This record gives sequence, C-alpha cells and structure tokens, in this order.
Amino acid sequence: MSVLLGQVAGKVWATKKSPALIGQAFLTVAVGDALLVCADCVGAGEGERVLIATGAAARLAAGGDLPVDAAIVGILDS
Repeated sequence: MSVLLGQVAGKVWATKKSPALIGQAFLTVAVGDALLVCADCVGAGEGERVLIATGAAARLAAGGDLPVDAAIVGILDS
C-alpha cells in the first residue's frame, strides 16, 4: 500500500460496470505524469488536490471487498 498525492483531472462515466460498483463515483487523478482512475470516497471535485490510497487500503476505503485499486481518501486544504 502507498499513499499518493494528486490533482483531480475529471470524471469517469461508465454506462456498464460490475454490480459491486453501482453507485460508486470514479474520477481521473493526475499523479506526476500518470493518470489514475480512482474511486471517490470523499466527494472531491475537479482541480482539487487529493490523497489517494492504493491496494488493499483502497478497497477498504471504498467500502470493503470492491474491485478497486486506487481510492481518493482525502482532500488537501493547502
């Protein structure tokens, strides 16, 4: 597990997804030169700087045994 810092770049829309993910919002987050798709656990908005948990911590943050590998777990104030 690692915690990353990133900036929300936009929303992800999926018309079809795993039933386990119904109701889960996803955002794209720029982390350095990479763009990650993250489950949004805190209601982050475009342009905000965020903390991202990865791996098992991301699954826990998203609500249990969900098929996610990155989750936004905090919004940075400064």
